[in-house]
Amino acid sequence: MRFGARSDKGIVRKINEDSYRIIFDNAGKPYCFIVADGLGGHNSGEIASKMAVDHVTEYIHKHRYDSASSITDVISNSIKDANNKIYENAKANIKNHGMGTTIIVCLTHGNKVYIGHVGDSRVYLIRNGSIKRLTTDHSYIEELISSGTLTREEAKYHPRKNVITRAVGFSGDVAIDTYESEYMDNDIYLLCTDGLTNKLDESELLDVIEKHSDLQEACDELVKLSNEKGGEDNITVVAFS
Repeated sequence: MRFGARSDKGIVRKINEDSYRIIFDNAGKPYCFIVADGLGGHNSGEIASKMAVDHVTEYIHKHRYDSASSITDVISNSIKDANNKIYENAKANIKNHGMGTTIIVCLTHGNKVYIGHVGDSRVYLIRNGSIKRLTTDHSYIEELISSGTLTREEAKYHPRKNVITRAVGFSGDVAIDTYESEYMDNDIYLLCTDGLTNKLDESELLDVIEKHSDLQEACDELVKLSNEKGGEDNITVVAFS
C-alpha cells in the first residue's frame, strides 16, 4: 500500500489544531487512516483533535476483530467513545468548554474502504482520471446548497462558510455518517481538513495527485500550494492507495 501524510499549521495560525493518525497492523501494513480538525478557543481545539485520534485509535485496536460487530459498527462506536471522552473533559475543565472536532476515519478491509465522518473534513476518491467527494459536509453552507439557496460558487465567498452543524464532543450524543467504498486497482483516497479545500478546488487536487506517483510528494505539494494561497488555516492531508 502506498500512502502519504502532511499536517501544517499554515501561515497565519500560531498552533496546529489538526491531528491525524495512521494505524498499522502487526505486519507493519497501514489499515486505518484518521484526520481531525479541532475547534474551540484557548488551544482547546488542539486538545479535542488529539483526544479524538487517540481514543479512536485505541478503540479500533481493541475491537477491530470483534465477531459480533461489523466494521462500520466498530468505526461508529470508536467515534462515539471519543465523543464521550471529549465531552466529559470539556464539562470538567472550564477552559475547554465548547471544544470539539471534526473527524474522518477510513478503515481498509479486503477490497472495501469503510468510512466514518462527522463535520466538514472530507474524503475524496480519485479513480481513472476523475475525482469524487465521498462525504457530505455537516455545515451550514452545505444545507444552503442542498436546499438550492446557494450555488457552490456562491458558497466559496459566504461569510459563514466555516460554520459546522455537527462535531465530535459538542454534546453527549453525536450523529455519524458511514459509507462503504469498493476499492479498485490504482484508486487513491484523499482525506483532508478544510484548510486544504478552502484553498484548492477539486480540479487542483486531482492535478497534484495525478502528477505525483509518490503520495508523500503529493501531500507535501498540496500543503505548499494551500500556504501559497494564504495559509490562513491549519492544513492536513492524508492519501493512500
